[in-house]
Amino acid sequence: MYAIVNIAGQQFKVSPGQQIFVHRLDAGEGAELEFNDVYLLENGQQVKVGAPTVEGASVKARVLAHVKGDKVLVFKKKRRKGYQKMNGHRQLFTQIEIQSIQ
Repeated sequence: MYAIVNIAGQQFKVSPGQQIFVHRLDAGEGAELEFNDVYLLENGQQVKVGAPTVEGASVKARVLAHVKGDKVLVFKKKRRKGYQKMNGHRQLFTQIEIQSIQ
């Protein structure tokens, strides 16, 4: 069983028991969340495709932790001009565990 669900503006393929990292959510650790934007639902042989969402379908998840991603370095340089610029960025993520798909 799996579902395609919209979480924080991105689409994820999720199944029960799976742990995923999503963009930072405004919820405390241990909080229960419910996502209602389910675009596709599959259980066994039956596949339901929404237009745009599947009616009555939802995904329940639990927040495990708030973490930071790996550092991404951005280096800009213009040759022969003496211009160099380095920037770093760490994205904020929330780790969630999918409890059930209904």
